[in-house]
Amino acid sequence: MEKPYFPMFVDISGKKVLVVGGGRIALRRVKTLLMFGPEILVTAPRLEEELIELERRGRIRICQREYCPEDICGADIVLAATDDRELNRNIWKICREQEIPVNTADDKSLCDFYFPSVIMTEDVVIGINSGGTDPGKVKETRRRLTKYMNES
Repeated sequence: MEKPYFPMFVDISGKKVLVVGGGRIALRRVKTLLMFGPEILVTAPRLEEELIELERRGRIRICQREYCPEDICGADIVLAATDDRELNRNIWKICREQEIPVNTADDKSLCDFYFPSVIMTEDVVIGINSGGTDPGKVKETRRRLTKYMNES
C-alpha cells in the first residue's frame, strides 16, 4: 500500500454532497450515501434510470446537464464519477482550491478519501477498502463479513 488512509467514520447527515456523473459508479455511490442521510445533488447529462427514480421519490436532486464549475459552490463533499479523466481532474483541482474533500472514481491519487464498500446492520457499520489495489479482495471480504453477520 502506497500510503495508508486513516479509516474515519463521519456524520454526513445533512451535508451537501455533489456527485458529478450519472453512470453505474455514481449510482452505486449514491445508493451507499443514502444510508447516511446527506443531501445529494447529481449533475450529469446522461443518467442511469435508477437515479431518475430516486429523484422522483424525493431521495436526491438531479441537474440533467453538463457539469459547471459553479456546481461545486456550497458542496461539503464532491464525488467526480464521470468517464472523462480530464473533467474529473478539473473537478479535483477546484475542490483542492476550495478545500472541499473530493473523491475521483478513476484516479486514486486524486482522492482525499477512498469510497469504501459498506456493510450496515442495525448495530454495526463496517467499511472495507483496499485503497484501490485489490477490489476482488474487498468484494470477497465483504461477502465473508456479510455471511458472518447474517449467521450471528
